[in-house]
Amino acid sequence: MLVARRRDKLDQVATELSSMGTGINATIIVADLADPDAPARIHDRLAQAGRNVDLLVNNAGFGTNGTFAELPLQRELELVDVNIKALVHLTRLFLPAMIARGSGRVLNIASTAGFVPGPYMATYYASKAFVISFTEALARELRGTGVTATAACPPATATEFAAVAAAERSALFRSGAADPAAVAAYSYRAMATGRTFAIPGMRNRLAIQGLRLSPRWTIRTVAARLNQP
Repeated sequence: MLVARRRDKLDQVATELSSMGTGINATIIVADLADPDAPARIHDRLAQAGRNVDLLVNNAGFGTNGTFAELPLQRELELVDVNIKALVHLTRLFLPAMIARGSGRVLNIASTAGFVPGPYMATYYASKAFVISFTEALARELRGTGVTATAACPPATATEFAAVAAAERSALFRSGAADPAAVAAYSYRAMATGRTFAIPGMRNRLAIQGLRLSPRWTIRTVAARLNQP
């Protein structure tokens, strides 16, 4: 079951899946998760079709780049709607049935950004901090239910994210970006084995551990230099 805003992209992915010869039948749902009613409509459509969701991947999200006080307010609020509210809403709608069946997996796409404050991408970094905290708490609550929750925390990744966020020229993305296929495969394996965190790459895992020893002012300064437009 594939959900996104753009039908052309959904059709492309559905065609790729069906061409693999594995008997995959992809259901396409066109929805904008900035719409507060979208999660309920998605849930109702699948319920009416008698479709169970065994694996929920909350991947929708976007970022913005610039000084917070100068960024368009509506866009920042939409970011919160998509990155946080829709993720919580969808998880709450589909999780009870997983618990009732005694099996299921939730994969929430966070980011290494969620471990630090992010000047010039303040709302985005904060949204990913929420996803990490929410997923980690959820994983603890789900012990013994047969259902798990995993927070995938990739670094900057070579998707459309940078273009949408107008961050292509930032030092963060000019210094290189991870391969999306590798990130997806690593995150899927972590979800399949029930791990709470999926941080691709030893370098990234060591960097996250190192944050615990670094002064907060240093972390803020480095993040500002990486994100500054």
